[in-house]
Amino acid sequence: MTHPMVPKPTFDRRTLLRGGLVAAAYLAVGGSYSRAASAAPIAVPPLPYAEDALAPVISAQTLSFHYGKHHRGYADALNQKIAGTAFADATLEEIIRTTAGKPEQAPIFNPAAQVWNHTFYWQSLAPKGGGQPGAEIAARLDEAFGGLDNFKKEMLATATSQFGSGWAWLVVDAGKLKIVKTANAETPLTGSQTPLLTIDVWEHAYYLDYQNRRADYVTAVMDKLLNWEFAAANLGNAS
Repeated sequence: MTHPMVPKPTFDRRTLLRGGLVAAAYLAVGGSYSRAASAAPIAVPPLPYAEDALAPVISAQTLSFHYGKHHRGYADALNQKIAGTAFADATLEEIIRTTAGKPEQAPIFNPAAQVWNHTFYWQSLAPKGGGQPGAEIAARLDEAFGGLDNFKKEMLATATSQFGSGWAWLVVDAGKLKIVKTANAETPLTGSQTPLLTIDVWEHAYYLDYQNRRADYVTAVMDKLLNWEFAAANLGNAS
């Protein structure tokens, strides 16, 4: 199974954070942004597929609102908040890690983390996704969950048990694959876990298509859209 729309990484995260690159860049693997010394605004990367490419699991209407309004809205809000502050020249990851866990910084952390989370979510999906993962991921799923079917059951339980808005994640934690959930804008990026895939369970991710049937949305995403090549690339990056 191939997904040619997944961009290949050019630099690792450490290089980006230390290198002071002049051009803005987004890495699909590791999800890092860097901005010019002239403090160009943090931009939302283009979708890696057309707005109708995930239909019928996720409709073009949902993608248009979710990406075009919500995701872009978070970036706009963030740029307004950081203009003229010490964060104006920081990378997105630096902003997230610096403001995480500080209630007084929530107006900056929340939109910053949501920009990162959403970008990672788009990469976690592929028009011809789902199906069987590659050999390495499959072996790790066997080790951690007892196989793909058990992974799906645990992922579904985690995603549907998240009260209110949030995210369900497949992560690497101390070398082991785990499924975790985060509320609102929280993200594994702020801890020691390395995210491999995520499913957005905010209502705006599925309500136009599924109304209150979150379980149907999560199941359809896992069966038909999960981008296992992206997960494999992130797993390699975590090694």
